Amino acid sequence: MLDRPLTDKRILCFVGDIYEDLELWYPKLRLEEAGAHVTVAGPEAGVTYAGKHGYPCVSDACINDMEAEDFQGLICPGGFMPDKLRRDPKVKSLVQDFVQQNKMVAAICHGGWIPISANVYRGIRVTGSPGIKDDLVNAGAIWEDTAVVVDGTFVSSRKPDDLPDFCRAMVELLQS
Repeated sequence: MLDRPLTDKRILCFVGDIYEDLELWYPKLRLEEAGAHVTVAGPEAGVTYAGKHGYPCVSDACINDMEAEDFQGLICPGGFMPDKLRRDPKVKSLVQDFVQQNKMVAAICHGGWIPISANVYRGIRVTGSPGIKDDLVNAGAIWEDTAVVVDGTFVSSRKPDDLPDFCRAMVELLQS
């Protein structure tokens, strides 16, 4: 019998064009395997978004219809997607609401751009793609070059190779 410690957890995951395929699908499937319900929300509901490597993802919901109180955590995958989504006021307010409600905010690679633009990383220990290290530091984050960093309810990782550590950290945090 598969251990399913997250059966009572609901997780929101952002999607948009040119998301990093592995950074969306690996966490989504890993958290579902642990029993969580993952809702993938994009700028529009029911739309197929193409990943950076061509893998499609159909959004379950529209970001504008999402509310942090309906979830226990948020995942911000990388790719080029975060650079566009971080400009959306609803995306930024959702991230801020997750933080204010003391819920998990997880970002990998360039996904860190979203919490940066939501202005929630000041004084938080994080990692991310080396390509956004300066952005993280300039946002007031405390940079660490390691596979995964957990600081309170924040989880961050650098790249697809870090996904096993990233997912393990999310599952552990959501169980606590």
